Amino acid sequence: MNHLEAFLNAMRADAALIHRPENLRWLAGYTGEGCLFITKDAHVILTDFRYVEQAKRQSPDWALLQVSGERNYPALIANLAADHGAKRVYVETDYLTYDAWKSLDKALEGVELVPLESIPEKLREVKDEAELNSIRRAAAIASDAFMNILPRIHAGMTEKQVQRMLEFEMLELGSEGVAFDTIAAAGINGALPHATPSDHVIENGELLTLDFGATVDGYRSDMTRTVGFGKITGELRQIYETVRMAQQLGLDALAVGKACGDVDKVARDYIEARYPGAFGHSLGHGVGLFIHEQPRVGSGSTAVLVPGNVVTVEPGVYIPGLGGCRIEDTVIMTADGVINTIAAPKHLIEL
Repeated sequence: MNHLEAFLNAMRADAALIHRPENLRWLAGYTGEGCLFITKDAHVILTDFRYVEQAKRQSPDWALLQVSGERNYPALIANLAADHGAKRVYVETDYLTYDAWKSLDKALEGVELVPLESIPEKLREVKDEAELNSIRRAAAIASDAFMNILPRIHAGMTEKQVQRMLEFEMLELGSEGVAFDTIAAAGINGALPHATPSDHVIENGELLTLDFGATVDGYRSDMTRTVGFGKITGELRQIYETVRMAQQLGLDALAVGKACGDVDKVARDYIEARYPGAFGHSLGHGVGLFIHEQPRVGSGSTAVLVPGNVVTVEPGVYIPGLGGCRIEDTVIMTADGVINTIAAPKHLIEL
């Protein structure tokens, strides 16, 4: 079953409007701007002059309407709704701005706009073989890029320099672009889970956390490795080993049929017993066309893992004034077990 067919089977309104870029790509293979109008028998891309030729190439089986002047989006959508007798139309209320929704509501007189309720996102939780292959290729690029830069990074470099080197290496290996904003956090900046790379000069004795990913066919990978510079001693080494063990426990706990919250608890309890309050984010999340998808592998999550889910396992410990550590892999759930897409080693590397 293709993506559009799966969506049509799940659709309960007369029509759907799709604006979120990841859903445009997933449903129509289209990566430009605009929106989709979908009914059981009509599949239309609405866009402007800049993307008309692109839409024709990427989505040859879809009808195309070009917006311009008075032929604006709300007016054309109102015409489509009238032509197809649509009285209830799904809209992505979690994505559209209030002003955009008001414009549609005004133009579509007599039409009820109802929340789409993340139907595409729910369907996207289970990846098909083509999607999994793209994610595996993206993961391989990221892993190889990390291993390639290890001999070239050293104390005296800044976080920004390491970030640029890593991102360039992923591009050279075939990534379409970074999967998200690369994190490079050394020393006390490692206590910031989502630190922005800075001009901080890396010193011997510090840990450097790198959180990064590559993109292939629009699909993302996500990995984190923490490396040391010089000899890492004392509390930082203990933190690293705690995170490494917690990450392995989390990986070992993954299984089809298991609740995501139960997987989170295994790793979280291990860290909490040693560093209370130092692990404040979820253990992981889904990965696909968007870097943070469902299911959420976090405390209290009742989502049950199924074959085709792609999730991260990324525990961390963050100590203000000292530093931090995170280790992360992207893992594919299968009926026969789990496939870890990240090949880079996880022992403490001291450069």
